[in-house]
Amino acid sequence: MKVVGCDSLYGRDKAFRADLDAEGLIYMADIPVDTQVYLKKPVVGVPETPLGQQGRPFSRVHVLSKESPVEVRSLVSEMRRTIVTVRHTERGLLAYECAARRVWTLTKEGAVREEWLLVRREPDGSFSFSLSNAPNDTPLSQLALWRCERYFAERIFQDAKTEGGWDELVARKYRAWMHHTALDALALWFIAETKLDWAQQHPRDPNLVHQLEVKVLPALSMANIREMLKAALPLKQLSPEQAT
Repeated sequence: MKVVGCDSLYGRDKAFRADLDAEGLIYMADIPVDTQVYLKKPVVGVPETPLGQQGRPFSRVHVLSKESPVEVRSLVSEMRRTIVTVRHTERGLLAYECAARRVWTLTKEGAVREEWLLVRREPDGSFSFSLSNAPNDTPLSQLALWRCERYFAERIFQDAKTEGGWDELVARKYRAWMHHTALDALALWFIAETKLDWAQQHPRDPNLVHQLEVKVLPALSMANIREMLKAALPLKQLSPEQAT
């Protein structure tokens, strides 16, 4: 199942999440710690205009019930967290402490939306929060896995900057940035194809798993590929006369 993952820049946008839901797309969106949610479904509507009140009648949607919103960071102590094992990595099993519960949020138009709130304990002891429109019966292990899926997209951006030279652009024009980004994207695509070709043509020795005492062999990094390509396709060294 495909899931849209996004950081809090997009996750805080209520309309963005609602539009994804309207399109039938499941999302796992990070949100700021001060995001407000309801623990019970609120009743919303346009309040009645008091008799005799001067001016225009009430027209804006308000919460009519007594439920008050709370910030997600205030729920950390109330939610019982469980350690969930997500997947094997090059450094061992990826597992983290998390918890999930159903909450309700309001759009700017006053529509009530029910979502999953996922709380995750980070390695430094802090907590991160995410909202998802996954079905009611989605297990915690699945929510935890979706929360980690965005790592691979972020890894591509990091490789593009540190290894591909995406962050080395020195220009003022938008077209120059587009050209530079296109070349970097081509380099990333070439590296991905090279990894796939080499994996098919040169299978790894299965004994390496036991020798390294890991469940999953480390994947070739972009830096690895670059160094091997430099050895396999060395640049021709010109003499001063040839260069002249």
